[in-house]
Amino acid sequence: MKAAIESVRDFEPKIQFRLVPFENIKVGTARNYLVKGLIPREGLVVIWGPPKCGKTFVTFDLVLHVALGWGYRGRQVDGGPVVYVACEGERGLAARAEAFRRAKMSEATANVPFFLLTTRLDLVSDADELIGDIARQIEGGACSAIVIDTLNRSIRGSESDDADMGAYVKAADKIRETFRCAVIIVHHCGVEGSRPRGHTSLTGAADAQISVKRDANRRIITEVEWMKDGPEGARTVSELDVVEVGIDEDGEPITSCVVKQCDDAVAAERHGRKLAGAAKVAHDLLKKAIDDAGEPAPANNHIPPGARVVGVDLWRRYVREGSVADSDKPDTQRKAFARAVEKLQSLALVGVWNELAWLTEPKP
Repeated sequence: MKAAIESVRDFEPKIQFRLVPFENIKVGTARNYLVKGLIPREGLVVIWGPPKCGKTFVTFDLVLHVALGWGYRGRQVDGGPVVYVACEGERGLAARAEAFRRAKMSEATANVPFFLLTTRLDLVSDADELIGDIARQIEGGACSAIVIDTLNRSIRGSESDDADMGAYVKAADKIRETFRCAVIIVHHCGVEGSRPRGHTSLTGAADAQISVKRDANRRIITEVEWMKDGPEGARTVSELDVVEVGIDEDGEPITSCVVKQCDDAVAAERHGRKLAGAAKVAHDLLKKAIDDAGEPAPANNHIPPGARVVGVDLWRRYVREGSVADSDKPDTQRKAFARAVEKLQSLALVGVWNELAWLTEPKP
C-alpha cells in the first residue's frame, strides 16, 4: 500500500504558481535601491526630457557613481556593474568618460565595472542576444543597471503604437528579470513637452520616472515624478563644467563636460521648502548630535571633504529622545525616523552612508 501511495504522488502535477500563506508573508530587509530615493534596485526607470536638456549627461554621471559605488549627492548607493548602451551620440560619450575620469577620479581608481556598448539596436528582436552577450562578458554575469540611450533609436516601429510599445516594454522586462537589475530608458518628450513621447504604456510600466529640464539660467533640473516604492518629488540641480580631454590632429583642444552639483541653486531650493514636523525635528537633532559628538569624516569618495559625521544610531537615539513619533512604540518610532531621513535626503539637507550621517547645507 505504501508503494502504491508513493506511486500516486509521483504523478501529482508540479505546482507552477506557488501560493504563500498570509503568516509567511514577510517584509524583506535587503536594500531596494541603487541610488536611494532615485533609482530602484530592480525595475524599469524612464529618464525623459526635451533635446539638449542634459539628460544623457546626468544619466551618464549617475550610473558612473553606481559603477564606482560612490555616494551620490548625499544619497546612499548600492553599487555594481553598469552597461551603457549608446544608440545615439556615441562619439561624444568617449569624451564624456575622459572628462569624468580627469575631473572626478584619481589615478589609483582602476577596474571600474562600467561598460559602454555603441550600437544600433532593435530591443525587441535583439533582447536575447544582448542578454547573452552581456552575461558572457561581465565576470559572474551580474549587472546592476543597464541603460538604453535612447528609446527612439532602439525600437522598430512606432513609439505611439500600442503593440510596438508593448513589445518594447516586454523586451525591457525580459532584460530586467534576467539580471534582476534596473533597466534605465533615456527618452524624449512629446511635442507639448509635458510628458514622455509616445504611447502611455511605457509610463504605466515604469517603476520610476524622472524628468529632466533646463531652467531660465540653463541649469539642469531633475525631478522624480513617479516612484512605485518610494517618495516622489526628489530634485537635483546641476550645471556643466567644461573639461579639456585631449588635442586633435589640428592641434586644437578637445573638450567635453562634467556634471557638477549647483550649490547656489540647491540653497535657493532649500530656502523655498521650509521644513516642518518630524523632518525639522530630525534635522535639528542631527545638528545637535554633530555639535555634541561629531567627528571628522573618514577619507572616502562618499562623504564631502571636511564634513563632520555621527553614527546613524546616535542620531536615531537623539531623535527618539526628542519624540519625533506620536507614539512610544519602537516600530512607530523607527518608521517615523525613516520617513524623516528620506525627506531630508530628498531635499539634499543630509547625507547618509555606511551608517554615518552628516549635514550637507552650506555653512553660513
